[in-house]
Amino acid sequence: MLILTSLLLAISACLVGAEDRRPTISFITQPEIVTDIGGNIEMKCTVNYASDYPVIWMKLDNVDRNNDLPLSSGTTLILKDPRFSIDIDKATHTYTLRIRDIQETDGARYQCQVLIALTDSVKAEVPLIVRRPPIISDNSTRSVVSYEGQPVELRCYASGYPQPDIYWRRQNNDILPTNSSVYKGNILRFDSIKKEHRGTYYCVATNVVGTGARRNIDVEVEFKPTIKIERKRLGQALQYDKDLECHIEAYPPPAIKWYKRGVTDQITNNQHYRISHFAFDDEYTDTTLRVITIEKKQYGNYSCTAVNKLGSAEGTVELFETVIPICPPACDSYEYSSNAVLILPCTQIIVPALITLVLAMYR
Repeated sequence: MLILTSLLLAISACLVGAEDRRPTISFITQPEIVTDIGGNIEMKCTVNYASDYPVIWMKLDNVDRNNDLPLSSGTTLILKDPRFSIDIDKATHTYTLRIRDIQETDGARYQCQVLIALTDSVKAEVPLIVRRPPIISDNSTRSVVSYEGQPVELRCYASGYPQPDIYWRRQNNDILPTNSSVYKGNILRFDSIKKEHRGTYYCVATNVVGTGARRNIDVEVEFKPTIKIERKRLGQALQYDKDLECHIEAYPPPAIKWYKRGVTDQITNNQHYRISHFAFDDEYTDTTLRVITIEKKQYGNYSCTAVNKLGSAEGTVELFETVIPICPPACDSYEYSSNAVLILPCTQIIVPALITLVLAMYR
């Protein structure tokens, strides 16, 4: 009888002790949940000694905790969203929160909480990470205009999960300033940018989600003019036309003028001269001075000048007299001199002249 009484007292003490024990969370889904947009997830929270306390799931706001969102209390769903559901396994006291059709905005920290008193609770958290395709950030470079010789940086940043990798390429797979066709990193640097670096560069952000993102960055390099003249001495017979040419490279596009040595005023279009400019690819311009129906006084040195805000350049072409007309442009068509004497096509003059010259050599 004494032994039975002692056993009953011990059991009663255990029961009283169990009722007074503080609630605990013995299991929470860990370490994190990673899913894709449109996926389904569940997070579990197992509690002990919490039968008399509310168990709450919360969605936490990382920016402002005052905006934390309660989702459920016990098995009652507070948030009226059909994508969310809550249930309990009474055998293990496990509360399972399920979310269907995951959206990007569902990414957050979720908290399982046993509310003991107004200022007292037991908590455990589960991070939910939603994989997102890359989005190139607004603080990335959009375009650059620089002077030749200046240091330049192209910057590219992107958001997404996993964190995107940034790769650089150039239009037509041209070589980058890194001496490679592909470069990995957020910043592409030019220690001293050159005119050859002008063009379109591609910032490509990629991770395992989607096809990636790309931004085209236009790089403009401003430089002073340079002039190239393929033939610096050109001959033509009297009363025929001749084209004098200069090839100009400059950006911004330059102002172009032609002069004849010894004459102060620039050459303009008139009955003796015609100027043509052919611009292509922004930085290249071919300029042609056609000397029309050449007179004796028009032989001499001509200069083409190109000027932009960064500097100027000058090239010189000499026009000298020949006995035989030079084609082109002398053979292009019939032309008439100022005194109305007919000028025959080049082929009708050159051939007889050559025959006469050969016969004279063998006399």
